[in-house]
Amino acid sequence: MKPLQSIDSFDLLKLLGDPRRLKILRLLMAKPATLSQLGKTLGIHAAKVRHHLKQLEEAGLIELSSTRAVRGFIEKYYAATAQAYCINLTITPAHTGKNTFLVTGSDDLALELLTSALSEHKAGPDLQVVPVGSLDGLISLRQGLGQIAGCHLYDPPSGDYNLPYVRHLFPDLDIRVITLARREQGLLTAPGNPLGIRDLPDIFNNNARFINRNKGSGTRIWLDQRLRDEGLPIQKMRGYDREVNTHMQVAQTISKNQADTGLGLLAAARKYDLDFVPLFEERFDLAIPTEHCENPRLLPMFEYLHSGEFRQNVGVLGGYDATDAGGEHILA
Repeated sequence: MKPLQSIDSFDLLKLLGDPRRLKILRLLMAKPATLSQLGKTLGIHAAKVRHHLKQLEEAGLIELSSTRAVRGFIEKYYAATAQAYCINLTITPAHTGKNTFLVTGSDDLALELLTSALSEHKAGPDLQVVPVGSLDGLISLRQGLGQIAGCHLYDPPSGDYNLPYVRHLFPDLDIRVITLARREQGLLTAPGNPLGIRDLPDIFNNNARFINRNKGSGTRIWLDQRLRDEGLPIQKMRGYDREVNTHMQVAQTISKNQADTGLGLLAAARKYDLDFVPLFEERFDLAIPTEHCENPRLLPMFEYLHSGEFRQNVGVLGGYDATDAGGEHILA
């Protein structure tokens, strides 16, 4: 019996939509049982139990575990094929005539440019981006929810981005880490920076209203680490618990005077005519299992990453450098 088995098709999900089959499966996860024992427990006719057992067995969710001769009859004992089952399904938009690749992870403007350009390419892949944060993006990729993860996770001990996290989460899988761009992050403020905010301590000193990023995002992880390093009390940061999911939402909140400052991209500050205080530069990478990299449908993506057109378009965003776009990092 496996410790954990993934339910990764709609047919299996539909099969377990019948409460009787689901209950049979759960009983057989607890201990092996015969057709008659199941019928007695469920209070249903043996013929109906046999019908459900056959469907569960054909789906690979249960199996014949043993047989026993009792008073001249052979009793068959069935058991579940796993100790637990994990539903692992992702719903994507309707088929566009191209291969669809789900990209989970961090919010990024260069990634939006890449997605838009490939959507106009006849032979290119259809990238569906779901901004869940860098860490959750890698975890989703680990769980098989998607084919690509976008991340910008800083690792203080090594001073590197993304690679230590990928090594930790994928010790048994062959993953390629491809650079998308380098980008500049800092504090966004209202035009003219009326509170004179130049670094994180100024947020506390001015009791400034902060707008935060979602848990698991690379920006949030950087902030939390920096606050710890400087001994700044999170509980005293006004607005720390107010979260948004994208850099543009941070900029929009400040532009509406609903916050005084927040961490975000220079490109987002420019979009909303905000002031920007630079704090750090980071590397944004795409983590892709090698099996997907070898899919011919992704070839146009790699070609475009290496193109002068992509570098030029990204450079216009502000605070972006795509010089190393398409470069691969060695995980060993």
